[in-house]
Amino acid sequence: MSQTDSRTTPFDTLLVANRGEIACRVMRTARAMGLRTVAVYSDADANARHVREADEAVRLGPAAARESYLKVEAVVEAAKRTGAGAIHPGYGFLSENGAFVQALDAAGITFVGPPASAIAAMGDKSAAKARMANAGVPLVPGYHGDDQDDALLKAEADKIGYPVLLKASAGGGGKGMRVVEAPEQFQAALDGCRRESQAAFGDTRMLIEKYLTQPRHVEVQVFCDSHGNGVYLFERDCSVQRRHQKVLEEAPAPGMTAELRREMGEAAVRAAKEIGYVGAGTVEFLLDKDGSFYFMEMNTRLQVEHPVTEMITGQDLVEWQLRVAMGEALPLQQEELTITGHSFEARLYAEDPEQDFLPATGRLERFAMDLKGAGLDPRQVRLDSGVETGDVVSMHYDPMLAKLIIHGDDRDQALSTLNRALAALDVQGVVTNRAFLQRLATHPAFRNAELDTRFIEKNE
Repeated sequence: MSQTDSRTTPFDTLLVANRGEIACRVMRTARAMGLRTVAVYSDADANARHVREADEAVRLGPAAARESYLKVEAVVEAAKRTGAGAIHPGYGFLSENGAFVQALDAAGITFVGPPASAIAAMGDKSAAKARMANAGVPLVPGYHGDDQDDALLKAEADKIGYPVLLKASAGGGGKGMRVVEAPEQFQAALDGCRRESQAAFGDTRMLIEKYLTQPRHVEVQVFCDSHGNGVYLFERDCSVQRRHQKVLEEAPAPGMTAELRREMGEAAVRAAKEIGYVGAGTVEFLLDKDGSFYFMEMNTRLQVEHPVTEMITGQDLVEWQLRVAMGEALPLQQEELTITGHSFEARLYAEDPEQDFLPATGRLERFAMDLKGAGLDPRQVRLDSGVETGDVVSMHYDPMLAKLIIHGDDRDQALSTLNRALAALDVQGVVTNRAFLQRLATHPAFRNAELDTRFIEKNE
C-alpha cells in the first residue's frame, strides 16, 4: 500500500508509539473522536499513567529505549496484534524516523505524520537549506556545500565574517554546534564539532552560518493535507532556552506586526509544500532585531509546545493530525484562523537546577494543583502530564514531568496567571525546576519581553 493510499484509509483503533504526557494527550483526543486506543510500554513503564489510561497496552521490551520504544519491528507487531490501523508517534523516539514510516507503509498501517520523503528532506540540514533556497525561504548567510576541506571551510567562515556558528549537518539538540568568535579559534572549534558529530550521528559534515548576536527563536506552526491545502496557525516565541533546549514558550510572539506574521507564515507554508509535507510541522526561524528572519530548520512532527498554539486558536492540533491522516481536508482555511489572547507554556522537569540541572528520580509523594484555592479559572489553566501522585520517576527517559499551559486576554494577564499557577503547583518527593521557572517568569526582562536566545545566560 502506498503512503497516499494509507492516508485515505479510515481507522478505528490508534496505537500511540510514545510515553508520558504526549501519549496521554493523544489518547485523550482519540477517545473524544470515538477511537479505541492502544498504548505500548517498556518494563520501566509497566504501571505508567499512559498504560493505565489506554484501552489496551502492549509490552515492547526492557527499559532501555533502544530495546523497547525504538524497536521498529516490535511497535509494528504491536499494531498488527491489536488491530491498530494507525500509529501516532508523539514527539521523540520514532517520530522523525523515515525507516519507521516506510515499515508502516509496507504493513498497510497509517502513520500519523508526514511521508518518509519529507522526513528525509529535512533530516539533512545542508540539503534542507538548498531546498529552502529553492522555495524562496530566507536563509542565514552561510556555507552548506559538500566540499568539507578544512581550508575551504575556514575561507568560507572568513568570507561570512565572525562570529560564525559551526553546526553538524546531521545534528540536533545542540550537539556538534559551536560559536567561533575569531579566525584563530576556527580550527580547534571545527575539530571539536567533528568529534561530537561523529560520536552522536556518525557523520562529520559541517555547515557554517553567520552567528546572530541577539536573535529570537520564533517558529511557525504549519499544517498540510493530502489535497494540496496548507495553512499556518501563527507563531510561537521559544527564545527562552537552556543549552538549546526550550524552557518557556509563548504565543503569539511579542512585538509581531501583521505584515511580519504574514511573511513568516507564508514562508513556512512554502517550506512545507516544497517537500510535499502532510500533517503537522513546525518551521523554525531566527528573528533578528531589524525584523529580518531566517530559516533554521523544520521539525517534521508535533512539537512539545503545540498547546500554546491550541490555546490562542481554539483548535485541537492532534485532532487535526488524525483527520488529515484519515484523508480528510484541513478543517479550516487560512482566512478562517484567528488569534485570541495570549498563551504561555512552562516545562516542568524532574531535575535539580542547583546541581547543574541533574535529572532527579524518585516517587511522587504528591503531584497536584489546587486551581480553586489559587483563584484560577480552569478554562485558562491546563496541565498536560504523564504522571500522577504515587508514580515513580525513573532514570531511563527524558525527565519532563508535565507542561503547564495558561491563557489570558493579553500577555500581562497571561503572565500573571502563569505565575499564580506555578505557585499553586504542588510537587513533593522529587526535585523539580519549578522554582527556576518562577524566577524566569517573574524576571523584569521577561515581563518586558526583552527576549533573545541567550536570555537565560544573561539574566539568571
